[in-house]
Amino acid sequence: MRPACCQRFPWPAARAGGRFAFTGANEKRVTLTKGISMTQNDTPAGENPPSRFPVIRRVETGAVAGWLRAGWLDFRRGGRASLFYGACFAVAGWLLQVVFAKAYALFAGLTTGFLLLGPFLAMGLYHLSRRLELGEPPELAPSLAAWRSNLANVGLFAALLVVVLLVWARASIVIFALFFDGGLPTFADVVRTVLTFEQPVFALVYFAVGGFFAAFVFAISVIAVPLMLERRTDAVTAAIASLVACGRNPLPMLLWAACIVLLVGIGFATLFVGLVVTMPVVGHATWHAYRGMVEAEVGDADA
Repeated sequence: MRPACCQRFPWPAARAGGRFAFTGANEKRVTLTKGISMTQNDTPAGENPPSRFPVIRRVETGAVAGWLRAGWLDFRRGGRASLFYGACFAVAGWLLQVVFAKAYALFAGLTTGFLLLGPFLAMGLYHLSRRLELGEPPELAPSLAAWRSNLANVGLFAALLVVVLLVWARASIVIFALFFDGGLPTFADVVRTVLTFEQPVFALVYFAVGGFFAAFVFAISVIAVPLMLERRTDAVTAAIASLVACGRNPLPMLLWAACIVLLVGIGFATLFVGLVVTMPVVGHATWHAYRGMVEAEVGDADA
């Protein structure tokens, strides 16, 4: 005989053909329709599964040369689509030079700083490399909307990079005001001073502060954006995975960072013309760096 409380508030009985019934007070299974059930651990249809932390591999320093070779091959195979992204970097540099022609303290900060946005701006290049990897043609149009597959997290990560850019631009102005001698410099004066150490204190401070921002962005983004692109990982997990990759591969990451600085420096030394080639190569090579350091998952190619 049921207790009085159960008689007053009867528990719904499980029915074979019912649309909604509980099978028991302590059970976790709920019958939604006949023959279809869902447990507490199942993911509702239409929602992405929760992010899983990727397995980070150790790589040798020799792997960096392989990434660059693969990046160069992808650049050649990417054709006009890859050149489009390189041209965008070059045009951005020229526009900054025109707009800030008489404010070289800010121009220097923004010119070097907009490269802090490189991991986000190169997302289309990662998409092109992924298509080439899958044997698909490197079409430009789909790569322009690659960020839409994980909009919220890519947007959050891009916002973080923009904040870092703005802080660095402000810091650059302060460094010029405090340490640069000789009045208002021209672009040639800035390049000559930095490269020849005519003002060693200014050059050291500029490199130290700029290096700190660059190292921070590199550490949190070396594999973050490709990870968010392919596996739709959340921004925090992707940034932590990048930090882990740097921690497990310190020497290869130092060499890889030096290669990026060298290629970007070539672009600057040619008044941004070289960026048409160097930036796509870096972007494509970054995809292969991601592939080399992150253990493949079942379904990666179809993500």
